This record gives sequence, structure tokens and C-alpha cells, in this order.
Amino acid sequence: MAQGSVYEQILDPANRANPYPLYALLRETPVARQPDGTYVVSTYREIVALLHDRRVSSDPRCHPELGGAPPAPEDGSPGLPLPFILRDPPEHDRLRELATRPFGPPCTPGRVEGTRPWLTEITNALIDNFAGRQRVDLVDDFAYPLPVTAICRLLGVPREDEPRFHHWASAITETADPTTGTFAERQRRRAQVNAELGAYLAGLVDAHIRQPGDDLISGLLTDTGQQGPMSRADLLSTAALLLVAGHETTVNLITNGMLTLLRHADVLDRLPREPDLIIPLVEELLRYEPPVQILTSRSTLADIDIAGATIPEGSPVVLALAAGNRDPARFPDPDRFDPDRADNVHLGYGSGIHYCYGAPLARVETQVALSALARRLHNPRLVADPPPYRPSPTLRGPRHLVVEVDAVAPAAEAGVRIQPPERVLRPAHG
Repeated sequence: MAQGSVYEQILDPANRANPYPLYALLRETPVARQPDGTYVVSTYREIVALLHDRRVSSDPRCHPELGGAPPAPEDGSPGLPLPFILRDPPEHDRLRELATRPFGPPCTPGRVEGTRPWLTEITNALIDNFAGRQRVDLVDDFAYPLPVTAICRLLGVPREDEPRFHHWASAITETADPTTGTFAERQRRRAQVNAELGAYLAGLVDAHIRQPGDDLISGLLTDTGQQGPMSRADLLSTAALLLVAGHETTVNLITNGMLTLLRHADVLDRLPREPDLIIPLVEELLRYEPPVQILTSRSTLADIDIAGATIPEGSPVVLALAAGNRDPARFPDPDRFDPDRADNVHLGYGSGIHYCYGAPLARVETQVALSALARRLHNPRLVADPPPYRPSPTLRGPRHLVVEVDAVAPAAEAGVRIQPPERVLRPAHG
């Protein structure tokens, strides 16, 4: 059988454990046209340029080949409208501003940083469950429950409903995997899951209308700003987006992060002694092992000349963030994990107007999680390297990460700190 293009090999689950040699090959042709007419862009400078180019659309309704409008579920129940990350200005800008007001600065500057104490409590409770065990799966026992618990608490979801959110988040993520079934099958499955999630969220919104609380859904409902509040349909879509974006990507970031630390024992040993190292360490993880490897659902609204090539109007575009993050033209010695790396303006959360909305929360969750694991696990060791990976090339991460440990230190003895580190990194572009 003939070998596929470099990009097709990247999509092959057989290469999931280490796609980076393939990304290096991909960068040899910065703009590579695929047999289906998709253009894959793989070098840092060109990716940043397109992320800031208003001639690149994120809205699939503009281009039927990217799926068009969301399909209706087969049972006729109402689905969810497109989330704001899949819309272009001015719709995107208006909805993103409304979504940001109850979540972050300048309107709610303490929301994310205020999660640090209770995130630490949740983290330590999960690690407490490791006591007396020689083997632990850091995915099932830690990296999955932590962010789903966090996002449910932020949204105002009752704790007893958290398992349902885990199911929906996993199902929606599977529909984004281009290696799973046909495009039409994935669209139908996504429509059905969105209908189930939308029905649940509609009931949750009604409950928050009757009794608002200190949570994001209540904040969106009670917004009295110039353009607020959101419509009910957009509020449901935004809540669903927060569930998935606030869950699956953080699972991968935590898991990839611990896997990287276990492969770099010198850095793992430094972390308890140098607590502020966690800030640049997480940034380097976002460059070195980004949880979102490729951005799809982009298309051109006009002809674009870039890197000696012309991407015609109406063409689907894929931005290979993981390739750009290891571009030697931007990062010296890019295949080396270096938490002391200077000028680390990575693409782990994208760039431009679609810079990851949940990035501040994911950073705090990962800082808390990896710091606690480094302090409390005595002599953690990988059982299998590489571990088994989930099939998705987009949201890339281990399906399981089983480690052996000699012991688990009590949280008090480990000195796990709940206050924020003194240094806070800010993205250089967003």
C-alpha cells in the first residue's frame, strides 16, 4: 500500500505517540496542499500570520465543505447554535466579550485566581485516594476528574451531575477526531450529543434564573452591560463550549505534563525545591507538548499569498500548531524540553482573536496539579513508555498514564501551597 502524505501520516493513530519527526518533515513545505484541497500550514511565522488574518474564517457556515450550519438531531429536538469560537467578527467579538465579563478581567479580575485554593483542595483529595496503592492511572484517577469537577463548579452544575458532563465532553471530543467514522457520521453524532447537552443546560439555566448564584451561568444571565445579557441560545452554546474546552484540553495538558516530567527526572526533582518554576514550566509544556496539536475548521475568504504559495479563496486550511511550536526558525533547539527557555511565545493556546478563552483557568489548574503531584508522589515511575494514546490527532494525549509510586506524602507534610506564585507570565500575543 502506498504511503500517504506527511499530513496523512500525522493523522494515522499509529504515529500518535511521537508525531514530531513527521511535523519536522511537514515544515519542509510550509504550505502543503493535500489531495482533498486542504492547505496545511506548519511554520511558526506563517501560522501566526494566518491566525491574525481577517481573510481566514472560522465559521463553517461560510463553506459547505467544512460542514455548513450545525445539523439537526435525528429526533427533531433542538440543537445548539455555533459557539463563538466558530464565528467571525462581529458576532465573535460581541459574544466573546459577553462571555468574558463574568469570567475574567477587567470585569471579574479575581474569578480565575480565586479558584486556586479550592482547586488545591480538590487536587489533594484526589491524590489522597492514591494512598496505599502501588499503581495509579493518572488519567482516570486524576487528570479527568480534576478539570471536570472544576468546570462544573464554575458553571454551577450540581456535583451529582458531573459524571454526565464527563460523558458528553468525551463524546463531543470523539466527533472532532477525523479518524473516527465518516464526516457525516461524526456530524450526526455531534448533533445528537449537543441536543442532549442542550436539553440538560436549558434546565440548568431555568434553575439559575429562579435562584442565581456566584457562578458563570448566573453571571451570563444577569449581565447588565451595554450588550448583555446573552440570548438564551447563545448562553447554552457558550456553556457547552466551556464544558468541552475547559475539560478535554486540560486533561491532555496535565497528562502530557506529567509524562514529560517523568521523562525528565531532573526537572521533576527541581519542582518541589523551586516552586516558582511551575510558571515557566507550564508555558514550556504548552510549547513542547501542546494539548491541541492542529486547528481545523478554517477557510479562506480571499486568495492569500504566503510562504511562496497562494491559498485560493474558499480553501479549507489546517494550522499545525504543534509543528509551529517546534519550528527551529523561532525556537532554538526546539526538540529540547527547557522550562528555563527565554522568549517562549508559543502557540499552545493559539493567537489572535481566537486565543483560547479558557487559557487562564487551564494554566492555574495545571500549575496546581503538577506542583502537588511533584511534591506528594514518592519516586513515581512510568509503567509503560510510550503509554497508550487516544486516537485523536487534534486533542492529543495518553488514554492511560499508569505510574508506580513508593508512597504518597500527606498534603500537610508535602507543603502544598495554595497561594499563587510570585511571578505570573502573560502571553505576549493573544
